Amino acid sequence: MDGLGVTSPHAPGWRALPEPAPLEMPVQSLRTLPQPGLDARPSAPRGLGWRRLLVIGGAVLLTAFAGREMSLVLDIARPTALQIVILALFVVLFAWVALSFLSALCGFFSMLDRRGGRLGIAPDTPLPTLSTRTALLMPIYNEPPDRVMAGLQAVHESLAATGAAEHFDIFILSDTTDPDAWVTEEAAFVALRERTGDHERIFYRRRPKNIERKAGNIAEWVTRFGAAYPQMLILDADSVMEGEALVRLAGAMERHPDVGLIQTLPIIVNGNSVFARMQQFAGRVYGPMIAAGIACWHGAEGNYWGHNAIIRTRAFAAHAGLPALPGRKPFGGHIMSHDFVEAALLRRAGWAVHMVPFLRGSYEESPPSLTDLAVRDRRWCQGNLQHAAVLPARGLHPISRLHLLTGIGSYITAPLWLLFLIAGVLGALEARFIRPAYFSGQRTLFPDWPIIDPVRAMWLFIGTMALLLVPKLLAWLAMLLRREERRGIGGGLRSLVSMLLETVIAGLLAPVTMLTQSVDVVSILLGRDSGWLPQQRDDGRLRLREVARLYWRHTLFGVLFGIASYLVSPFLALWMLPVTIGLALSVPLAALTARPSGALRRLGLLRIPEETMPPPVLRRANEIRAQLAAEPEPDGEAVQRLARQPELLEAHRRMLPPPRRPRIDPIDTALLIGKVKVTEATSLADALGTLTRPEKAAVLADPEGLEDLLALAGQVRAPAAVPSRV
Repeated sequence: MDGLGVTSPHAPGWRALPEPAPLEMPVQSLRTLPQPGLDARPSAPRGLGWRRLLVIGGAVLLTAFAGREMSLVLDIARPTALQIVILALFVVLFAWVALSFLSALCGFFSMLDRRGGRLGIAPDTPLPTLSTRTALLMPIYNEPPDRVMAGLQAVHESLAATGAAEHFDIFILSDTTDPDAWVTEEAAFVALRERTGDHERIFYRRRPKNIERKAGNIAEWVTRFGAAYPQMLILDADSVMEGEALVRLAGAMERHPDVGLIQTLPIIVNGNSVFARMQQFAGRVYGPMIAAGIACWHGAEGNYWGHNAIIRTRAFAAHAGLPALPGRKPFGGHIMSHDFVEAALLRRAGWAVHMVPFLRGSYEESPPSLTDLAVRDRRWCQGNLQHAAVLPARGLHPISRLHLLTGIGSYITAPLWLLFLIAGVLGALEARFIRPAYFSGQRTLFPDWPIIDPVRAMWLFIGTMALLLVPKLLAWLAMLLRREERRGIGGGLRSLVSMLLETVIAGLLAPVTMLTQSVDVVSILLGRDSGWLPQQRDDGRLRLREVARLYWRHTLFGVLFGIASYLVSPFLALWMLPVTIGLALSVPLAALTARPSGALRRLGLLRIPEETMPPPVLRRANEIRAQLAAEPEPDGEAVQRLARQPELLEAHRRMLPPPRRPRIDPIDTALLIGKVKVTEATSLADALGTLTRPEKAAVLADPEGLEDLLALAGQVRAPAAVPSRV
């Protein structure tokens, strides 16, 4: 970077972004129907109606049978109000379990089919020849740049190995608000270009304002550059994908003009803590069967998970512009869980939305601890509850509405389960202490004895647990049928121990998650917004004091619930034991599962094939990340770093956002206040001590403010470059 060639930021032709290619993205209405679009039938699988009838109809029949059995257990011929509540909660919760079971069963038989091809995507066929360009979009928000750049470099090299790299451009779309992290991102971007030698297909852009969060980040790119790329593939900050998978996805979009979106199944990898390894083992062993099941009966009405998916750009621009929901936060405002809604809007316009669970080469990472999962879940919970306002939208496909209902149900079931447990204790209390009316108001010689059938209750419990556990066994058996995957999970015996271990720990953590999500739902219903926090992706360890602060309420509730159950009936306490133990031990469980899993790794437990035989792209990403981590860490303060590194300073100047347009763009109060503080400061330390983070970011993004800060740092004032609107 010391020369003045096109690779140097000092070169006249150096730029961080390509030429603009604007594409309109109108906001969609949920109250009116869109213009008639395509029909997804050409790519929809055959026999889809029968599959849906078997899954949904079977779930209805199973639920009806279980509801009848529960009514017999409760002897609900003359029901009390509490019995009606218990039965209603049971039916709702069992319907959720039954639908999941039959969907997984459908996936098991799909996996036995072994053909695995969909939309012409099959792993053992030659790579297609591409004729169009695809943009790889990596939205980031206050992320560690080393992770992001290591993954992108590995993806870039994997694409080069396929010979199709010229058909893919990489865009790093930053929404970072921390000014020091922003400058670190810029340095990492310049270094990534240098390491790859590719200055024509790797781009970087930071938005000064995080309007509409991730959805707005993607939409801003679409309106500026979308016309140049028929497809865009969305990555997450922890996503890595094989070049072959990217080429196959792009080829499928070219061959199937009715397809608007293709979602892959990301495999969770790189887990270090016990919790993360549990997540990745469950995702790797059970995930493919679950995904195969929903792909089997969703057909061309699939869903979108927000990343590791390829999207037809013009279809997305024309039909997936998200409206703001009426009302205040947390239910009103910008749609947080945008992916489900975008998929529903695409399908409403006639575009097919597919999942391809058999395509390998798509990877992601998971939160390292129960605490980090709870932080992410809080945001997802609010976003999914917002979908209640999208459900009545006109023209949505019934399966799209089912996706939205499923997203809502994934969080509503937690408080429903909690209510069911509490109602069960109250029901037992009612049966013990409230004297039943043995004789009705009519004249009769014989009493009306209440009948509680414990044997029927036991079998109903066993049947419900079977619906929960049998899919795990089937998924494990499906893995054993594939030799390489069987070896990758440690063989039959070791993988069985891993499955039992994961099931036990997950069962103990389930009531902890239930109580956390129940509190989240209540707080959101009371109007508390979740905000937008960066996700922890590496070490999830917390001090025991911090864990105790977060989970003492869970412990107290578990102890009190166990005591109450025992006082009602020792037998009831035994039934409730899995719940009370998990809650009572929530502090040590949360702390221990967040610790590194060295012992489990040495024993070969919770192992996945990608750990024992890492794919080249993952191995390369981890190598690059280790190399970057080993380099001396530069001073993280942005102004001093810019003042010491002329190349980085010039790159920063060239990547500044366009200047404000008077009477068109809103006034930036953070910039105005920040510039006043800088003008009145006597030293850089004085300025940095008074600037807030938003003010510092705003001043660094302003040419004049930047020069004022550099002057305080002792840098000779340079003419401020006027950024273009590229």
